[in-house]
Amino acid sequence: MTAVRELLAAATATLAEAGVGSPRVDAELLLAHSLGVSRSGLLTLGPVADSAAYEATIARRAAREPLQHIVGSAPFRHLELAVGPGVFIPRPETELLIDAVLPQLLDSYVVVDLCSGSGALALSVLDEAPGRRVVAVERDDDALAWLRRNAAGSTLEVVPGDVADPNLLFELYGEVDVVLSNPPYVPETVTVDPEVRADPHAAVFAGADGLAVIPAVVARAAELLHLDGMLAMEHDDTQGESVPALLAADGRWRDIAVHADLTGRPRFTTARRCEPVEQTR
Repeated sequence: MTAVRELLAAATATLAEAGVGSPRVDAELLLAHSLGVSRSGLLTLGPVADSAAYEATIARRAAREPLQHIVGSAPFRHLELAVGPGVFIPRPETELLIDAVLPQLLDSYVVVDLCSGSGALALSVLDEAPGRRVVAVERDDDALAWLRRNAAGSTLEVVPGDVADPNLLFELYGEVDVVLSNPPYVPETVTVDPEVRADPHAAVFAGADGLAVIPAVVARAAELLHLDGMLAMEHDDTQGESVPALLAADGRWRDIAVHADLTGRPRFTTARRCEPVEQTR
C-alpha cells in the first residue's frame, strides 16, 4: 500500500528528470487514468494497493511517449478526441481558430476542414455551431481511421482526399462559407520535442520552409469559398509574414489578418474571398 502523495512525488521526480515539461500534471493525469478516476478524485483516494500499472505508464511517459497516446485521448475545447499512433495530436493553440470563426458561423451553413487529422476543428464546429454541414478532408489512411472513429455518431462528412488534388470537393466549389485548416507547416530543419516526433512526419513537417502544403490549401479554399467566405489557417510562428504575402500574391483575398497565440506569437491567418485582382505587369 502506497499513499497517493508518495506515488505522485516519485513519479513527478522521474518525469522531471526525463525532461517532461509538466511533470506534476502528467503524473496526476496518469495516476487518475491508471486508477479509473478523475484527476480531482485523487484528492479523496486512500492508499493504492497495486501501483504496477501506474509505474508502467510513468516509464512510458519518461521515455517521452506522448501523454495522449498513453491515455488514448486528447482534450480539444469541449471535446475529448480519440488519438494514438498515426494521427496528429491536437494542440491547445489550434482551439483559437474556432474562436476566430464562431461569429462567422452564426450565418454560415457549409464548413470544410482541410487536413482534418483527428477531426478536432470539424467536430468542434458541429459541437459549438450545431446544424451546419461540415466536411472533413484527410488523405492519410491511418489518420482517416482515427477521424472516422471520432466522427462516429455525428453528422460529420468524412472525405478521403488530398488538398493538392484540383478536383477535391469539386461539387462544392463556390458554395462553402468557411474553410478551416491546420496543415503541416513546420520547417524540416526545426528541432522539435520527442513528443512531436511521435506525430506522423507528414502531418507536422512541410519542406525546408514549412510552406510545401499551404499554397495548396490556399488554392482549394479559394475555389471552395463563395465571395466573402472566410479562411482560417494555422501556421508556424515564423510564417507571420510569408503566409499573408502568399495570400496577397494570390489575388483572391481581402481582409488578410495575422492572429497571435497565447504567447503573442503569430499563429494563424484569416482572410476573406474576394473577386480576383487583376495582375499588372
